[in-house]
Amino acid sequence: MSREKGRDPRTMHGIAASPGIVEGKVLVLRRRTRSTGWAHLPPEHVPQEVERFRQAVDKAEEDLVSLRDQFAIDLSDALSIIDSHILMIKDRMIVERTADLIREHKINAEWALARALGNIKRKFEAIADPYIKARYADVKYVADRVFGILSGTGGDPLTDIDEPVILVAHDFSPEDTLRMRSQNILGFMTEKGGITSHTAIVARSLDIPAVVGLEHVTRQCVTGEAVILDGFKGQVHINPTLDRQRQYREYRRQHREFSDEVVFYIHLSPETRDGYRIRLAANIEMVTELDAVLRYGAEGIGLFRSEFDYFHGPARPDEEAMYGTYRQLLAALDPLPVTIRTLDVGGDKFVEHLSTGGLRLDLERNPALGLRSTRYFLREPAIFITQLRAMLRASAHGTLRILFPMISSRNEWRRVREILELTKKSLTAEGVHFSPDIQVGIMVEVPSAVVMADSLAGEVDFFSIGTNDMIQYSLAIDRGNEYVASMYEPLHPAVLRMIKQTVDAGHAHGIEVAICGEMAGDVMSVPVLLGLGLDELSMRPSALPFVKRLLRSSRSTWLTELAEKVLECGEGGEVLRYLEAQLPMLYPEEFGNR
Repeated sequence: MSREKGRDPRTMHGIAASPGIVEGKVLVLRRRTRSTGWAHLPPEHVPQEVERFRQAVDKAEEDLVSLRDQFAIDLSDALSIIDSHILMIKDRMIVERTADLIREHKINAEWALARALGNIKRKFEAIADPYIKARYADVKYVADRVFGILSGTGGDPLTDIDEPVILVAHDFSPEDTLRMRSQNILGFMTEKGGITSHTAIVARSLDIPAVVGLEHVTRQCVTGEAVILDGFKGQVHINPTLDRQRQYREYRRQHREFSDEVVFYIHLSPETRDGYRIRLAANIEMVTELDAVLRYGAEGIGLFRSEFDYFHGPARPDEEAMYGTYRQLLAALDPLPVTIRTLDVGGDKFVEHLSTGGLRLDLERNPALGLRSTRYFLREPAIFITQLRAMLRASAHGTLRILFPMISSRNEWRRVREILELTKKSLTAEGVHFSPDIQVGIMVEVPSAVVMADSLAGEVDFFSIGTNDMIQYSLAIDRGNEYVASMYEPLHPAVLRMIKQTVDAGHAHGIEVAICGEMAGDVMSVPVLLGLGLDELSMRPSALPFVKRLLRSSRSTWLTELAEKVLECGEGGEVLRYLEAQLPMLYPEEFGNR
């Protein structure tokens, strides 16, 4: 693209990964492609090559530890991710497989590592859930760090930035994002990534505005161009007009005032002006995030993603290891409820950790519709029972709610419940104490569960709507795919009507209905969700005070009317236009003129 064309005002639409509005000049980073050339080694050089590789791994680990130690302990969301990378860098899928390839084929470390990484990539490519699928990026970040040390190209392009810029790149690692904690880095935008990527999580932890999923943005931008980055809407305005600049400067002023006020709401009751109350809970994936849960005033954990214990260690965790994790969660939050989701993996989420102990799964042609989550555990119940035993034992230390994902029929649920009851009887026979008051619920995330919600509601204690998968299954959109990410519409009327149908079915049977997807922490979606009658919103911890501020500025009559209006809309764009017109009038301090 020529510089002449680059001067034209234009707008790009991506994924709002981290909120905030920044204005500045662009710096486009294009990193050198790593060298993975093949070289055959004489037999006598193989041990030396293995040692060279292991030294690179050790150096990469030292760098990560040093980076982690530079940051304050209160950055728990970000530091837990770095901790996971430190564990991952020693993972046998990377280290042992690479060393074996060096020995077996007498090849250089770079080529062996590339082959090992390619094998891991093929396994993750079959993953349907974008949250888990995005974890391959973490494996690649770790491997790229080792590549850089092996090849001598591991320099940090962020260290030489001496003026305020907005960074543009194909992708950034979470560690790159941590290094952006500088006055000279205003925000960033990337071609890759999604709202659930670890890079996005770190950006939100550090309050770095970011937009990701911008197709070909490194070709659309030229270093030195003026840009406005809107991390609320997921928009980037390149070479904005003077009117656009004035408009966004007013938006920034209003947001700064709002942010200064919102901390006051952390420990206030989550209720509307006229007394409508809802539980605000936190989504987490690691015990290290407990500090953030407590600091931001969560009323419990609405979703603990238990699969990360399986991914981060060198082997599949046993019952004692899981019991220790769950006991720590429950004891820390007692008497607040802790909702633990059973392992959400399967044939579509094949990882080597699950193949230990003789278990092996084949990759599936269409894994999103295959043997995933609960379906997998009904086929291979041994791992399922081990996890249930750990959860039940931990229930003696707090208020446990067990959440079962990917339930698509009543028959499926009854088979799950039967296994749960047999597990309880086994523990009782062993004299192991557990709470008699454990609530059990299902994730409503596939269309069949929505249609059958009135039937399922009579057999569970609560529903938790997984909007991430619900949106994908109902709209046939993979939000992790940068080519169709812009078609991912959480506020599509079809999605909102499915949520409403689920809420009505649950309430007709006297059970609570929660949402634990990303929608719950999106301030544009929150008024609509509240108007649909949900009992709990569960979100990333740092979003809690903003949502609570919005809730306490509301009246239930507004919310109900707002939800009724959007349910009548015919498409997602119509919903957005209606909300953009109504929300500033209902919430002038929160939305201003936006």
